[in-house]
Amino acid sequence: MITPFNDEYFMKQALQEAQRAFEIGEVPVGAVVVCKDQVIARAHNLTEQLTDVTAHAEMQAITAASNFLGGKYLKDCTLYVTLEPCTMCGGALYWSQIGKVVYAAKDEKRGAGKHTGMYHPKTVVESGVLEVECADILKLFFSMKRN
Repeated sequence: MITPFNDEYFMKQALQEAQRAFEIGEVPVGAVVVCKDQVIARAHNLTEQLTDVTAHAEMQAITAASNFLGGKYLKDCTLYVTLEPCTMCGGALYWSQIGKVVYAAKDEKRGAGKHTGMYHPKTVVESGVLEVECADILKLFFSMKRN
């Protein structure tokens, strides 16, 4: 059976969340958590709105997905996020035991990938899906902030 749901489809959902963040003046990072081809959580950065440095898109998505499933482990889920998770989010993803993480743009300065063993040993990590589109919205946001 051919399904329209693939990594690009779900990353576009995450990019829509990043756009929502952009529109409210947040760093435009968006995330969705998918289980069995169904989006069970959507989130974007809310650090400014909530005055909370931990309110990253991934943290919001993990909480929402856990609430949806009624448990803290996300073993059968995939997180799609527009920017590589930071070490804080990587640690939370480790504890959630998420099955897969797919991110678009690499975070050269703060990305969790700079550290070995950041994710749970069973977590599959993939990158580069819609990388250009997701990097572009971040570049636009920060260029507007500088001007």
